[in-house]
Amino acid sequence: MAQTARIPDVAAQRSAMRKLDFLIGKWSGEASVLRGPGPLVELVQTEEASFKLDGLLLMIEGVGRTKSDGTLALQALGLISYDDELNTYRMRAFNDGRWLESDVELAEEQHSISWGFTIGEIRTKSILRLNEKGEWTELAELTWGDAPPRKLMDLTVRRTHTT
Repeated sequence: MAQTARIPDVAAQRSAMRKLDFLIGKWSGEASVLRGPGPLVELVQTEEASFKLDGLLLMIEGVGRTKSDGTLALQALGLISYDDELNTYRMRAFNDGRWLESDVELAEEQHSISWGFTIGEIRTKSILRLNEKGEWTELAELTWGDAPPRKLMDLTVRRTHTT
């Protein structure tokens, strides 16, 4: 017996994606990022978030340059979509020639999402939210085996333009 292809409910997808509209715009500020062994690297950070495909996809691009000399130190691109059949948000993220896929959870509190991934003994957890000042904050932690979590990234940016 042949299966029929399921037709996505794009209205439900767009409705779910609108819950992420708090991120839309251009943002700038500061970040500190772990870039290998050693101390965190201090960055001037920009983030740009916009809907694509008529609201079915949220694209977020982040660029970080070292505060000391402006050298490009971080480039990341995330694509978030909503699966109406499974009622879940999904993200595919690209950084440093690598990519990963992760479920994204919309927090009960407004204006907050979280995600993470596991590769072998390495686990990450990231929380992005707008704080009471309207700033986009993001905290990512890295855990290796049984070691305590270590800060992977700490970011605070402020909206400069809406798109």
